[in-house]
Amino acid sequence: MTGDGPPGGPSPCPSCGQPVWPGDNFCEACRAPAGLARQAAGQAAACRRCASGRIGPDGYCESCGCKAPAERDHIEAGLGPLAGMTDRGLRHVRNEDAMALAATPEAAIAVVSDGVSDSSRPDQASLAAVRTALRVLLAAAQAGQDAVAGLSGRESMAEASARAAASAQEAVSALSGARPGGTHSTRPADAPSATFASAVVTAGTVTVCWLGDSRAYWLDAGQPSAAKQLSRDDSLAAEMVSAGLLSEAEATSAEAHVVTGWLGADTGQAAPHVASFTPPGAGAVLVCTDGLWNYEPEAEKLAVRALPAALRDPLGAARDLVDFALSAGGRDNVTVVLVPFPLAGSAGPARTYPDDLKEMDDE
Repeated sequence: MTGDGPPGGPSPCPSCGQPVWPGDNFCEACRAPAGLARQAAGQAAACRRCASGRIGPDGYCESCGCKAPAERDHIEAGLGPLAGMTDRGLRHVRNEDAMALAATPEAAIAVVSDGVSDSSRPDQASLAAVRTALRVLLAAAQAGQDAVAGLSGRESMAEASARAAASAQEAVSALSGARPGGTHSTRPADAPSATFASAVVTAGTVTVCWLGDSRAYWLDAGQPSAAKQLSRDDSLAAEMVSAGLLSEAEATSAEAHVVTGWLGADTGQAAPHVASFTPPGAGAVLVCTDGLWNYEPEAEKLAVRALPAALRDPLGAARDLVDFALSAGGRDNVTVVLVPFPLAGSAGPARTYPDDLKEMDDE
């Protein structure tokens, strides 16, 4: 295969493999940034590894045969009041985690999702979940918690968070053409699925929502021992720990990672959880996937690792936590978002990552 083709022809999306045409800003199938796929046939990128070959339409170097990095392999996003990083890790062939962030004068919003690896298209599931949920939460924050999307009366951030998770549920279920809320107790292997965690931080309150084993933590700057996990895993491990059948250390083993709640088709009776927390003082909210907490599940130890750096440089602190997970083994994708508290606020209009959310809404 030479990589040469009809000028202006499509190239495969580096995330899902579907055709992407020159000029497209994102993949129509999975909404991932086009990246390599934006390059028309005959204009292939140079291989970063051997420097002498070209990346063909299949995403592999025509000289050394190595796969080109996808744009989702490593992403860093800083919006001022919050920052996040997601990385493919050392053992996975792709990044099935996703994150979406927003900063407004009223709130900082973080959404994290981890695609369930033994489901189909887990990378698309996580991306659909975070993008969909962020739109709902951002609209609620910009409306000052007034009625949005046809709701009457006033909507709290807790209500908006639950609605955002429900919208994410619908988006992930739609990938398989199924309706959410099945009745089976196990997840079919062919249904795209993902875990979910969101945090909305305002001047005095942190509102978290989750389903699965992606987590939200409060990291206390004044007293690390006051740090706490704000979410509670929907997993077999968590149930066994609660029953006294498993220790916290044993709960981090790969064998224990069977989720009992997820976004996607055939979710059974699982429903998103919502909780509110009033921080007692300075600190940071951490939202992460199990790629981090597998190596450090304890809130106090995470606070020691992240603080005080997270208060002044959340992106640098997120980078440190990701580097820690990679150096500890990096056996999974890892995503970390940090929101310093008290909230600094964002001057001017809302900023988001991905920054194409408004563009997508206008289509």
